Amino acid sequence: MPEHSAEDLRQLLVELDGKGYPAYKRLRGTYRFDRFSLKIDRVQGDPFASPTRVRTLVSLSQAGFPLTLIENTSRRVALCDYLTREFVVTSRKVERKRGSGRSGEIRMSEPGQEILPRTSFCVRTQLEARFTVGLPARGRRIDSRQAATLLLDDLPGIVEEVMFAHAHDVRSIEAHADVNEDQNAARDLLRASGLVAFVADGAFLPRRAGNDDRPMSKGEVVPFESPDSLRTEITLPYAGAVQGMGIPEGLTLIVGGGYHGKSTLLKAIEKSVYNHIPGDGRERVVTSARAVKIRSEEGREISGVDLRPFVSALPLGRETDCFSTTDASGSTSQAANVIEAIEAGADTLLIDEDTSATNFMSIDSRMRALVATEPITPYVDRVRSLYGDVGVSTVLIAGSSGDFFDVADLVIRMETYGASDVTSEAKEAGGRMRELSPTDGVVFGRLSKRRIGGWPARGQDRIRLRNRQVEVDGITVEADSIEQIVGSDQLRAIGYYLRWIRRATIETPCTVKELLRQVEEASLTGELDEIAGELRGDFVQPRLLDIVAAVNRIRGLQVSDVA
Repeated sequence: MPEHSAEDLRQLLVELDGKGYPAYKRLRGTYRFDRFSLKIDRVQGDPFASPTRVRTLVSLSQAGFPLTLIENTSRRVALCDYLTREFVVTSRKVERKRGSGRSGEIRMSEPGQEILPRTSFCVRTQLEARFTVGLPARGRRIDSRQAATLLLDDLPGIVEEVMFAHAHDVRSIEAHADVNEDQNAARDLLRASGLVAFVADGAFLPRRAGNDDRPMSKGEVVPFESPDSLRTEITLPYAGAVQGMGIPEGLTLIVGGGYHGKSTLLKAIEKSVYNHIPGDGRERVVTSARAVKIRSEEGREISGVDLRPFVSALPLGRETDCFSTTDASGSTSQAANVIEAIEAGADTLLIDEDTSATNFMSIDSRMRALVATEPITPYVDRVRSLYGDVGVSTVLIAGSSGDFFDVADLVIRMETYGASDVTSEAKEAGGRMRELSPTDGVVFGRLSKRRIGGWPARGQDRIRLRNRQVEVDGITVEADSIEQIVGSDQLRAIGYYLRWIRRATIETPCTVKELLRQVEEASLTGELDEIAGELRGDFVQPRLLDIVAAVNRIRGLQVSDVA
């Protein structure tokens, strides 16, 4: 497609003034400005429809950012994240209503507290910004005067303020990149140190609200401080020596009274599979990238999962080596979530007693004595072999039951947001484990392998989001219980991965391990654009674990050849 000039764009807009809105489609193409190019990729057909997708591109030499900011993947991700935040703030200054529908919108995918690979900015041979604009209209007719102001005046101003180094305090961008690189380095150190998580002294963990992930103001927060017995030191490339609490592999319990910080600590650990921006309070908190939050999920569909470690033969001779249901109970759903996480490569399970099925976690001795035909082997009986045989650790909030005390490696008590190591006291309080639930010598067992096939499309060829659901070609996937998905842009990317997986497996079923390898290879060798089949700026890279978790929640998932 030939490149046009900015003046060509101005003249074309003059010609289009007052025409029906679909005539805007003539704008599609590339326009060269003095210091950047504007690409109009997809034009909306109506002022009330999804806005027009555009890109602006600047050569790296003209952009002028130091080469140290693009020398590795970690720093490029941080640069793109920083510029995305700047674009969002800058565009809000000039965005205003310019007519009917979405006229005048200038929108870029807005980041949360995490630093993540995203498609809103890309660094290749050029620095590229991707966003949407609402082309102005009077009713359903083109308003060229407003469109010219938007595209030829306001947009170049945003580009000048965001996409060139001279407009920034480069030291702030470097600090952003340093923090990102430090968190990646810290996460790499966990395994070598025998840890599943690290919480630095001085970290600010509480958030403003359940729907606001920003930190509380420092005057309202008790900074985290590690118990002496758990204090460890790690050395990071930019921050240097950092001390804090190391959470070891094995079984760690978090106990304490209500409102004393148990859930706050677990939530910080759960969210720190990702890096956080400077000033978040958790930028020195890191968790294994393969840690998975597990909960009960009553009513979910389960497809061909081997539940034998937790659920034995059911009444009427129903076996559980290849268990399927369209309406799981709380206990069977949580058992399936554990098995599926192991199958997908999780190394740590994060569990809150409050969101767990009581009879899945533990069953007391009196109930065992009364109900001799109970098919559920509770988590407390398997948690030691889960670590010993399978190598999967657990971090668990135990708010009301002491059944886990005797099998725990570490017990952390939270009191007024302060942490203390009370392992020895917990062992004394627990005493001898009940005779009817022996755990010594219990083997977790070898799980069968599922072969995943595709699933039939049931509607239009489209990806659509609705709250915490993603609809993929007519199939709706409930993602509410995949708690580590970060926002709608990551869920949207998962939707496109699901479509890619469906098309890849419908003719050639594969095991979950093979599926993971295929997705990982596609992620490493291709951009999200290639997987999606279109250029978009509203993708955030998801974890493989969360992609597979979404696959497992597809109703009608085809599972075969369980071996």
